[in-house]
Amino acid sequence: MSPSDTIRVVNGLSKDAYTYYPILIVGAGESAIALGARLKEEGFDQFRLFERQAGIGGTWWINRYPGVACDVPAAFYSFSFSLNYKWTSLYPEGAEIYRYLEDITEKYQFVDKIQVNTDVSELRWLEDEQLWEATLTHMVPGTGDLSRKAMNQRIAENGRESVYLRQETVRARIVCSCAGGLVEPNAWPSTIPGRDSFEGPVFHSARWDDTVDFNDKNVVVIGTGCSAAQFVPRLTKEPYSAKSVTQVMRSPPWVVPKAVPPGGKEKYEKFSPTLFSNVPGMAKLFRFLCFANGEKDWFTIFDDNSWNHKTRKTLELQMVDRMKSMVPEKYHEILTPDYAIGCKRRIFDNDWFLSLNDPKIELTTKPITKVSPKSITIGPGRTYPDPDDSNSKAPTDEETIPADVIVLGNGFEVTTWLHPLKIRGKGGKYMQDVWDERGGPQAYLGLAMDGFPNLFIVFGPNTATGHSSVILASENMVEYNIKLIKKILHGDVKTIEVKKESEVAWTKIVQEKNKGSVFNNGCQNWYQRDGWNATAYPYSQIDFTFRCMFPKWSDWDLQYTRRGLLKKRARQASGVILLLAIIVGSYALRRRGSGVFSGLQSLNHLLRKYVKQGLFSALGLVNGVITRLPD
Repeated sequence: MSPSDTIRVVNGLSKDAYTYYPILIVGAGESAIALGARLKEEGFDQFRLFERQAGIGGTWWINRYPGVACDVPAAFYSFSFSLNYKWTSLYPEGAEIYRYLEDITEKYQFVDKIQVNTDVSELRWLEDEQLWEATLTHMVPGTGDLSRKAMNQRIAENGRESVYLRQETVRARIVCSCAGGLVEPNAWPSTIPGRDSFEGPVFHSARWDDTVDFNDKNVVVIGTGCSAAQFVPRLTKEPYSAKSVTQVMRSPPWVVPKAVPPGGKEKYEKFSPTLFSNVPGMAKLFRFLCFANGEKDWFTIFDDNSWNHKTRKTLELQMVDRMKSMVPEKYHEILTPDYAIGCKRRIFDNDWFLSLNDPKIELTTKPITKVSPKSITIGPGRTYPDPDDSNSKAPTDEETIPADVIVLGNGFEVTTWLHPLKIRGKGGKYMQDVWDERGGPQAYLGLAMDGFPNLFIVFGPNTATGHSSVILASENMVEYNIKLIKKILHGDVKTIEVKKESEVAWTKIVQEKNKGSVFNNGCQNWYQRDGWNATAYPYSQIDFTFRCMFPKWSDWDLQYTRRGLLKKRARQASGVILLLAIIVGSYALRRRGSGVFSGLQSLNHLLRKYVKQGLFSALGLVNGVITRLPD
């Protein structure tokens, strides 16, 4: 990195003074933490992470509902460059994952590079300066943990100063967005009559309200996703002790069992920390086996071919049989999905099905049709099975249920990528407008858009998988980001921008592949909206890993500095020289015909004579001049 390319204040005494950052990172979740750690490993420490929330960790900071935990084996939910050998279980709870991420920031010594309670609200490309201008909004501590809807409500009631303190404009050579996907919670439908009349607390599981007393209360839970499967079984038990829980389901998820750790749960938790810490390579081997098992799911469930169709059907029958062996018979019909396994995100869980045997917990597919101050009305009708199915025995009658607390477990606004961050690129064009023109959110390999130079995304559109660890996908994108960033910070390149034809071609491939995938197989999911799938990566993680390991540089426009251009030409010249030397040597070997050994001696003599003694020394001289040139 150039010695002058450091964090600094520009025009300090002027009214247009600003702080300059070589690298500005949006967010401080697991992707941003991985990027910060890798930058430190590469010797770059002139960067800053800006996080809207009041703490680091992203989803593991904000999600604090009862039972929040990782549903991927923890050995696979950790970075390859900083494995955790001492996970207390195969599926640790959220607080333990948060501590792991916190430990990484301390281990790589960039806690001081993180600024919380600061929202990056807008980015604008300055063409003349070839820098990004970022608008930072400094927030009242803790208000960044609120959803956007809750922020707007607070502003409406108490004024803008109750959320926002001040704005600041800074500039950066490189911006990396690590904003994440599971940020903004879904609201519950505004069309339900009487919604505003409810007198009890209403909150989303991603904004869990610890002040609410559940003891002897009637609780209504909307949704049956991964979060709800974790917290619902706990609500009727200590310390919550709810009187009743009514769970409203739109359609059934596919629920698969969590993996049993080697040796069983108790032995694994007792011995794995010692073994992973003391047996060289064991932790990496176990992580690889977790990865291989996930990839097996891709090739048996998610890929699109005749063999997949057979293996999916077999697995579906097994999972239906498992469900019927665990839940009361009255739920068998409404818990039998009518779509392919993998179309929605699978729930890895061993507790939710069993909890449906609790007489205090009731599951229904009758829709909420009215809300009253102390109750809700469900029915008439049902959302699953099809209400027109005359053979179905699922109830459709109207029923009024007492309600003291409503918990929303209905997911996130996943399809609104990077929202509400406004990004204005070349020509003043907003990224959202470009997406609207091209059909929907998109990015080349999920990490870059043409017209937005030096802006790189980690975990952008079409990078989520239904079979693997988000940590692996994020780390792959971080490694790609590092390759791009190094070219700029080493002074070889001024700007890097993906070519429009490359981005458009990639998006076309992804959308066409997703249309024939399991994600488009008869279900309503959060992967897509209006026929546009902006979420799922339609190939295996093996495929994605190799694409990130070996960038296709012909897909990129690199604006070289003078030094970078000379270095590029020097490398090209050295390649030509080496090729010529090999050709000449091969020709000499053939002419002399005195055996392989003498031929190799001849080749060696020519290389030493024409290359080592002359041409390589000349290239060394050129390289010495190049390193002294200004950027």
